[in-house]
Amino acid sequence: MPLGVGVIGAGVVGGGVVELLLANRTIAHGKTGVDVRLAHVADLNTTALEAFDMTEVAVSNDARTLINDTSVQIVCELIGGIEPARTFILEALNAGKPVVTANKKLLAMHGEELCEAAVTNGVELRYEASTGGCIPIIKAIRESLAANRIEQAYGILNGTCNYILTRMTFEGSDFDSVLADAQANGFAETPPDLDINGDDTAHKCQVLASLAFSSKIALDDIHVEGITKITAQDVAYAREMGYLIKLLAIMRDDGDTIEARVHPTLVPEEHLLAAVRYEFNGVFVKSDFADATLHYGRGAGRKPTASAVVADVFDIARRAGAKAEPPFVYDRTRPLRPMGDLSMRYYLRLTTRDKPGVLGKVCTILGAHGVSIASCIQKEKHDADAAHVILMSWEANESAVQAAVQEIDALPFITEPTHLLRVL
Repeated sequence: MPLGVGVIGAGVVGGGVVELLLANRTIAHGKTGVDVRLAHVADLNTTALEAFDMTEVAVSNDARTLINDTSVQIVCELIGGIEPARTFILEALNAGKPVVTANKKLLAMHGEELCEAAVTNGVELRYEASTGGCIPIIKAIRESLAANRIEQAYGILNGTCNYILTRMTFEGSDFDSVLADAQANGFAETPPDLDINGDDTAHKCQVLASLAFSSKIALDDIHVEGITKITAQDVAYAREMGYLIKLLAIMRDDGDTIEARVHPTLVPEEHLLAAVRYEFNGVFVKSDFADATLHYGRGAGRKPTASAVVADVFDIARRAGAKAEPPFVYDRTRPLRPMGDLSMRYYLRLTTRDKPGVLGKVCTILGAHGVSIASCIQKEKHDADAAHVILMSWEANESAVQAAVQEIDALPFITEPTHLLRVL
């Protein structure tokens, strides 16, 4: 007896799931030994389904009709956003039906509530497609690395930002022109704020950190910076020193506390993540027994994301009759470590008038705050009266560096705010 799947939302991802279930049902059955069929699709605009042969599939414009359909055993929520997606997922779980979702924002904001509903009703809630597209990073953490203590995870989790930064790096283009080109070619949304401001990456960071560290993490506590202040000059200067700039989600287990933050980061050229380019995503995981692993692939798009959704569907189908696994396990309560308490290396780009004694005064301020300089490069004047000075620090405290930068920017010969980037 085949298991029936209901798909709520036939947009980009939902349409991909419909296409995959119709096209590859026989292939998947042969590989997995379970028979899954598309039973029902609900979308407010059913014209999106005209390209498919829906002869044996129920079609409606009402998600609740789909949830209550007895031929549907597994529900896929693919409309995105908070409401009504949250309500539909809760109604399906409360009806005893497992749910697959790609909704990272909903999970980041209401994951604890959804987890509680899934556990209470003894049904699965799967979300592989929410983070990293077709990269099976959720499965890797839940299964392959389940016996490991995950010490660190660094993720390039937004294809739009990675595409922009890759082109800036290898073409020397400026941010605005690459963004406009990315929008024209479908690699960036209009408006692109959710991506370029770092919020999309923060949602995925919250999901991964909650799973990896078995702790409840509030989305609002995650430090988030986007890539809008990155200039072609920063990219070029970083590359001169052997680094590439990437927007990273950084997650670390510090023992009593957790780190979860999103910001542009200088990544050494020899690091595995430096090879993740254009719209691809990558997650580097360091654990105590498995050591370093890199999980790489397309992080978004109709077909890759649909592949991840359907993979979850088949995992649920394989486990039919078994005890449901909780989507998250919160067995520890640890706070996020404040950004000001962290220590790392820093890149500082100063814009200063070319005056005698500039470096001496800057270094005096940094030294007074306990910040030691590892290297200093003064570039030729980039306009009639200003030059860039690039400083790389040794490991220093975040609060101390921020206080020093504030003091430096108040100096009369500093003509623009100092640009600070952190180093991996």
